Amino acid sequence: MNPLLAARAYGAVQKQVSNLNDEGKAASGTGADFSKVLQGAIEQTYKSTQTAETQMALQSQGKAELIDAVTAVASAEASLESVIAIRDQVISAYQEILRMPI
Repeated sequence: MNPLLAARAYGAVQKQVSNLNDEGKAASGTGADFSKVLQGAIEQTYKSTQTAETQMALQSQGKAELIDAVTAVASAEASLESVIAIRDQVISAYQEILRMPI
């Protein structure tokens, strides 16, 4: 993963968090739920993966430029790596909670 893709992924997540915070404050007066942020990240990853698959199919048929397919695949990879990083942090936090004395 290169720094530019990481910065884009971070920016996209920050934008989602900001949008969800605005919606959450308007609806209930509180911040965004973690589940909504996570769901948004997963939906974004799913959409970028679909876009990458479409671009690869179009490129293999000669209907799209190679650079468009490569860019879509790189974007999907960055999104997937972001979701994997979130998953790893959640698992780590869960394991830390399990190690706490009662």
